[in-house]
Amino acid sequence: MAKFRFTVGPWNVHEGHETFGPGIRPEVPFEKKIRKFAEIGMDGVQFHDDDAVPDMNNLSEEAIVARAKEVKGLLDEHGLFAEFVAPRLWFDKRTNDGGYTASLDEDYEFAVWRSLRSVDIARALGTDKVQLWLAREGTLSAESKDPVEKIRRMRDAFNTILEYDENIKILIEPKPNEPIDRSYCGTCGHALAVAAETVDPSRVGVCIESAHSIMAGLDPANDMAFAIAWGKLWGVHLNDQNGIRYDQDKSFGAENLRSCFNQVKVLYENDFGDNGECVGLDVKTMRTQPADDQYRHIINSKKMFEKLLKKVKKFDYGFQKKCVAEQNFEKLDYYVMSLLLGDDED
Repeated sequence: MAKFRFTVGPWNVHEGHETFGPGIRPEVPFEKKIRKFAEIGMDGVQFHDDDAVPDMNNLSEEAIVARAKEVKGLLDEHGLFAEFVAPRLWFDKRTNDGGYTASLDEDYEFAVWRSLRSVDIARALGTDKVQLWLAREGTLSAESKDPVEKIRRMRDAFNTILEYDENIKILIEPKPNEPIDRSYCGTCGHALAVAAETVDPSRVGVCIESAHSIMAGLDPANDMAFAIAWGKLWGVHLNDQNGIRYDQDKSFGAENLRSCFNQVKVLYENDFGDNGECVGLDVKTMRTQPADDQYRHIINSKKMFEKLLKKVKKFDYGFQKKCVAEQNFEKLDYYVMSLLLGDDED
């Protein structure tokens, strides 16, 4: 069993911006975040393209690569690696109505250009993974697009990325809604269906985020299991979520303890990490959190994973088999909850 490796993104330390209010904490310089990630036990860093190369739209392709190589040096200095690069299409005014599913051809072309630059940045950072969070790939007005045409065009964009670099891998990170309200690729099943229709399905997998599965009314552990069954779980974003509402990105284990236990369990039982996969944390600090302790949500999430991993390792498979043979699942439920409560001797 490979040692679990943990990653986090620079966006997980922020000023407290939200839909209903502006930032309230001072901005933390990028270099300081990288240094702190190493100090708190992270192994690697997740990147949006413009985390690594700010203002990249106004730079030449050569300058983009040069800046990314400088960031690679910073990572090396602190003993960190880059897990993936994700094109931040949803921030640009040209992709307000989608990138790969944009209404206007020129906006689609921009989205593809930006995605290929993410491949360039990934190469410079030393990773072979680009992650596609399909944030606006769908509609705000259902009748504004031909959904069949746009879904096929999304597939075509993936093909362009795969053909640009024969070594690059795509991780699709599905989400059912927000900021759009009708996603074209909202779940793990959708993502794997699109992957199967690309020019090289062997290079397209998924990243399952706990909160996104919950927002779709699904179980995160089962989504992970579904992807694992086909060899397609290449990343996870662990966090927590209070029901089917806006994307909260709460600290892992803060809301749904048994669900989080089963997420760790399915990863552990299936040797997640043996092929270089990472345990990604995608968590937001509370708006109320003091600036001098604004990495606590990341620290707590890693600690919670490690605590639940200890519980997973104590799980009595012999007792489970006995319960299954007896079809006595009340007994099994009580055992699991007692294990989680630290009262497994009862």
